[in-house]
Amino acid sequence: MLTLITGGSKNGKSHIAEEILAAAPAPHYYIATMEPYGSEAAAAIKRHRDMRAGKGFETVEKYTDLQELSFPRGGSVLLECMCNLCANEMFSANCREPAPKILSGVKVLLSQISELVIVTNEVGDDGRVYGDGTMEYIRQLGNINAALAAMADNVIEAVYGIALYHKRDMRN
Repeated sequence: MLTLITGGSKNGKSHIAEEILAAAPAPHYYIATMEPYGSEAAAAIKRHRDMRAGKGFETVEKYTDLQELSFPRGGSVLLECMCNLCANEMFSANCREPAPKILSGVKVLLSQISELVIVTNEVGDDGRVYGDGTMEYIRQLGNINAALAAMADNVIEAVYGIALYHKRDMRN
C-alpha cells in the first residue's frame, strides 16, 4: 500500500506519517533523504530523529538512487522527504530528469514491502517565477508528486496538523 502525504511546511506531515506507520507491519524503516548541509539541515535532522526516538524505526540514510535499497519482505517504510530526494538527484547527482528514476525506485520499494508512506511538500503554488534551475526543480517535483498521487492508495494533505484525505483506499 502506498500513502502520499503532502502539505505546506510545518503542517504536521511527519507526525501523520509516523502515526500511519505505527499501525503498519514491522519492521519499520525510515529513509532519510536530507543531506546534512549546514546548521539548518542539521537542526531539521536532529528534530526528526528526536521525533522518531523510541518508536522502533531503523533509519536508512539515502540521498539518491532509491532503486538501490533492499528491505526484508513485508515491512513498512517511511520516506521523508520526496522534495529532498528530487533536489539531491537533480543538483548533487546531476540528473536533470529525475522523475523516471525516482518513480522506478518507488516501484522497487513497493515490490518489497507492505506499506510505503512518502512525505512530500507543495512547492510552486506561490505564483512566483524563480530562476531556471528552481523552476525546473518545481516542474520535476510536480511531475513526481502527480505520478505518486496517481499510484497511491491514499493521498493525504496535512493542514495545520489535520489529515485531509483526497484519495483513500476503503479496505482500511
